[in-house]
Amino acid sequence: MLSAWLITTLALAQEALDVGVIRESDMAVVQKNLYPKAGRTEVSIQAGVMPFDAWLTTPNLQLGFDYHTSETIALSAAFGGGYGFKTAPYRELESPAFGAAPYAFRYLGSALVGAEWSPVYAKMAWNGAKVVHFDIFGTARGGVSVESSVIPAGGLAIAPTLSPGLGMRFFVGEKLAIRAEFRDDLLLEYRSITESFALKQNANVSLGVSILSPVKRERK
Repeated sequence: MLSAWLITTLALAQEALDVGVIRESDMAVVQKNLYPKAGRTEVSIQAGVMPFDAWLTTPNLQLGFDYHTSETIALSAAFGGGYGFKTAPYRELESPAFGAAPYAFRYLGSALVGAEWSPVYAKMAWNGAKVVHFDIFGTARGGVSVESSVIPAGGLAIAPTLSPGLGMRFFVGEKLAIRAEFRDDLLLEYRSITESFALKQNANVSLGVSILSPVKRERK
């Protein structure tokens, strides 16, 4: 009797259990980020420079506000101010030897609003001893920029601005991150001397810190 029972049990254990077809939609994997962003406010301050202008070197300061509606989407605003200093080629051209100062405009400030998309959250080992968490994001903002002519009689330009960008956050802790961003502002300016519109590009590289509001944890 015992032998028969053991043989029957082993046979049943070897039979495959048919649970039907598992759909891909039923196989969702939920990953909890160590540093979540959803429902949190982020305030950032960044020092920047516009390095690709042949006539002006423009240090600037950018203040950002983001509200993360989810882990991937945020409402985003950026306010900045700065000043353009003449480069050596500009000073050479305006010297008595040439007397031909370029009709350039220097950045004074901007106000931009839009959205941020963070499709990538990842981690990497740093020097084999520390794990660094970071995300990669893109921005799409629009607004207005204010610039003034380097030539005294050249006037002031208040320009509609489109501003795509790309950046990274390196999380230092739950409330602090190092933030790097590349922004390419496209300005449509009216030039009073030439009485015409001109498209100007302000490419800006900035680095700073972000402070995030406390994590909203579920109550048990």
